This record gives sequence, structure tokens and C-alpha cells, in this order.
Amino acid sequence: MSTPAVKTAAGYIAGLLFGLGLAISGMTDPARVLGFLDIAGAWDPTLMFVLGAAVGTTFVGYRLVFARGTPLFSAKFQLPTKQELDAKLLGGAALFGVGWGLSGYCPGPAIASMGGLTLPLLALLAAMVLGWFIAQRIAR
Repeated sequence: MSTPAVKTAAGYIAGLLFGLGLAISGMTDPARVLGFLDIAGAWDPTLMFVLGAAVGTTFVGYRLVFARGTPLFSAKFQLPTKQELDAKLLGGAALFGVGWGLSGYCPGPAIASMGGLTLPLLALLAAMVLGWFIAQRIAR
């Protein structure tokens, strides 16, 4: 049952559900995200409920999935093994936060928003792809 086609279909379905969730929740609207991040100004707390639901769903979901012992479409779970904080992780997190705060998009919502492509979104996507290539070069 764990054929490449089944794994690919499961990935597409998960991505579709993720993108729909981002769109329905308002995470693809940079004005709403920037309003949420503007705690000293016109703060918009609506995304706090989205984040809370995501944390709750993840908390329950991980427990249910790990209770199975093995994943549905793989022989074993692929979990990160690195546990220490280093400069690369902290620097990447800082760049992510700065980019999110300046643009109102993080990578998932940016990709989910490609259907309504605007010049600022295109600039963000180009910078994101450039960042991926730079990160790969640095990691070598």
C-alpha cells in the first residue's frame, strides 16, 4: 500500500488541506498578519485563535500518530535528531521573523497566495527562492 503514487497523493492532499486552512483562516492576507504582529498599534487578535487551534491540533495529532508506532506510508518516522541551538538556527529564525514582519507572509501562506499574484508577493517569492539557494551554498 505504500507505493510512491500513494505517498505522492497523500502529500498533495495534505498540502491542499494546509493551503485551504491558511486561506480560510486569513493567514494569506498580509494586512491581517501584520495587524496581528502590530501589538503596539492596531492589534488584530483574530490570528491568535488560528495559532491556538494549530497548536491544539498538533498536540493531539502527534499523540495519535505516535500511538500507532509507525507511519501509514513509511517504515519509520523521520524526526529531527539535532537538539542544540546554534548560530545557523537562530540566524535563520531571525531572518524568518524579520521577513514575516516586513511582508506579512511566511513561506506557506506565500505559496498558497500565488493564485492572486501581486508585485510585492512576487518580490517576496523571488527573495525566498534566492534565500534557499544561498542557504544551500552556505551549508556545503
